Amino acid sequence: MSDAAAGPGDTASPGIRLRSVRALRGPSLWNTRPVAACDVEVGASLAARSPGAVPGLLDRVSAALPGLPQPDDVEDAPSAAAWARLVGRISLALQSRAGAAVGFSRVRPGVGADPPQLAVGYAEAEVGVESLYEAAALLTRCLRGEPAEAERAVALLRDVYLREHPGPTASVLIDAARKRGIPVRRFPGEPVVQLGLGRTLRRLDAAMTDFTSVIATGITSHKQRTRAVLARNGLPVPRGDVAATLEQALEIAADLRYPVLVKPLDANDGRGISGRLDTPEHLRLAWPAAAAEHPTVVVEPFVDGRDHRVLVVNGRVIAVAERVPAHVVGDGTRTIRELAEQANREPRRDPNDPAAPLVPLPLDEATARYLERGGRTLDTVPATGERVQLRGTANISTGGTAVDRTDAIHRRNAALCVLAAGAVGLDVAGIDVLTPDISVPFDANGASIIEVNASPGIRMHTDPDEGTPRDAAGAILDGLYPPGAPVTIPVIAVTGTNGKTTTTRLLAHLFRATGASVGYTTTDGIYFGDDLLMEGDFTGPFAAGVVLSHPQVDVAVIETARGGILRSGLGYEACDVGVVLNVSADHLGLRGIHTVEDLAAVKGVIPSTVKPGGFAVLNADDPLVLPMRERTPGTVVLTSIAGEASPPVAEHLARGGMAAVVEEEAGVEWLVIRRGRRDGERIPIV
Repeated sequence: MSDAAAGPGDTASPGIRLRSVRALRGPSLWNTRPVAACDVEVGASLAARSPGAVPGLLDRVSAALPGLPQPDDVEDAPSAAAWARLVGRISLALQSRAGAAVGFSRVRPGVGADPPQLAVGYAEAEVGVESLYEAAALLTRCLRGEPAEAERAVALLRDVYLREHPGPTASVLIDAARKRGIPVRRFPGEPVVQLGLGRTLRRLDAAMTDFTSVIATGITSHKQRTRAVLARNGLPVPRGDVAATLEQALEIAADLRYPVLVKPLDANDGRGISGRLDTPEHLRLAWPAAAAEHPTVVVEPFVDGRDHRVLVVNGRVIAVAERVPAHVVGDGTRTIRELAEQANREPRRDPNDPAAPLVPLPLDEATARYLERGGRTLDTVPATGERVQLRGTANISTGGTAVDRTDAIHRRNAALCVLAAGAVGLDVAGIDVLTPDISVPFDANGASIIEVNASPGIRMHTDPDEGTPRDAAGAILDGLYPPGAPVTIPVIAVTGTNGKTTTTRLLAHLFRATGASVGYTTTDGIYFGDDLLMEGDFTGPFAAGVVLSHPQVDVAVIETARGGILRSGLGYEACDVGVVLNVSADHLGLRGIHTVEDLAAVKGVIPSTVKPGGFAVLNADDPLVLPMRERTPGTVVLTSIAGEASPPVAEHLARGGMAAVVEEEAGVEWLVIRRGRRDGERIPIV
């Protein structure tokens, strides 16, 4: 957070102050997508001038952020809102340069003494919030004629984005889940992603699922135990032993005979793994890196062969990739360092792009040590066509590339890999195999299974450097949600000024009468079935989250008040049924909501989030509710106590729409559900 805009109450400039900076993590008054919002207080001296009227200001801002759109004539009129719009444009530009491009920015002008309100989209909540502070700080410095420090701001936001954005495997799985219509919920600072709602809830931590055995991960995190389990099942594994000191390692290596390799007893992403060691001196050089990762180091024979990763999901081989170690190919002119730097300028190795399929080629101390064993340095000039490895291992995380070999694996080898995953008990496993040829049975060419990995990376399979992409994410999701299985539960959202709690309780009662387990929220508390879980006014996103995360809930009925929407957004992405009862003057003045029309706009968030296959139930007798039919993706169902005497209902039914109306017959009132001109269900009102 910038010192110049450190938080609410801290002056961002002599006349600009940001207040109530917050991330709205669900649909809101601003947008159906998440936004970061704030109040922008502008002093009278600045509000009386447009940004363009301050000499040199826009030139300084444009110099700091080339390509920033300039204010148009309307936006450039003197007003506090014009300054808020400029803060919004700067925020979007900073996010875009940080690799988190978004395109939404909107300002609601202040009313009376209220300041204008600004909202900007975000790819990650913390990036959105920080971008507002940094935008205000940059504008401050430009107003003062100080250096804009745009590069510093972009670097800070990039660091936040890379820290908060899901890793490559999680990103692939999240995208695949959303394409399948599976609700996705993420939580700040947590790697675990929640899929589904209520009874359909599942969890992922990268490729680790909530079906992944803790016992299995304990085995695979201990390489010696893994080798023992595989050996007991007759699987080909290299011999070896563990060492706590360099002297022990040298003794083991002498017994095994060189070449050997060393690797930490427990480490990920190839850290500390040496590659081929041909002499005691090589082992001495490799020891510190391995020992730095774990005090116990595995020493085993070096197995010659090509490195393969076999992905096994729920007892099936889904994909096979040959991993090629990080390397450069000489041109007779440039050094190894220069060749690697050139390769790292390719977009697919961009370290600032979480979607990039490859990581930069390593030019670190470990690379220098590896090259030294072959008599080279980073400043060596390889001959034209000469291939120079930079690492002894082929991990994608250390600059390796992947070639799809799924169609090449021998059937017997596939069966053995399935056995290996089952032997340790993993539902999703990455089996590392060294073999000269994956199409030849393991026992015919001296192949070895060298590791079994829990939570394996899948980007190498979904985006191989060469070959056919494989649907690894789909296979993992099929394990969580078999074809035909539900991926969510019905969500009914109820809002309005009066009658919300009564309606919510009635709906919950009706669903419970069918035998469903119902979770619901009201101004009285949070309920599961007959049990009151939490007492109090729970009509905001927190309460919705509690119900939607309850693993026994079949149906969720959510009473939704305007306060939660304004403070934090809905807290969920969509509902199946959205009910708007009425809108009347109630607690006006909260966060810029001064009129019943403003309040109607807030209540209208509910029908705007109804799924395309869902229903928006709207009170046709309320002139503020009826227009909400224009902003819902769902099927509109109108309600009216006037029956077909209501002109909107009559028109709606004439077009084949649905309505729930009250009719009287022989002194009895009936609730009648009509579809077009056809009579539907008739329910007596008692």
